[in-house]
Amino acid sequence: MDFRERIECRPDVLLGKPIIKGTRISVELILEKLSQEASIPDLIEAYPHLTQQDVFAALSYASAALSKEELLVV
Repeated sequence: MDFRERIECRPDVLLGKPIIKGTRISVELILEKLSQEASIPDLIEAYPHLTQQDVFAALSYASAALSKEELLVV
């Protein structure tokens, strides 16, 4: 999946954080809810503008962002 079809960063929305296009739902929020054991159906119920494809796009975005991140061992 090409997350660019569903994810955007707009300086006027959530300080430019990556969001689902046309919403104020951030990638960060989706990842946080999934890490708290919410299911995709739970997310869609809580955020009716969200689709399963949006959740997958958020995961794809996060994966791409992490693949380019440099980790520092301390």
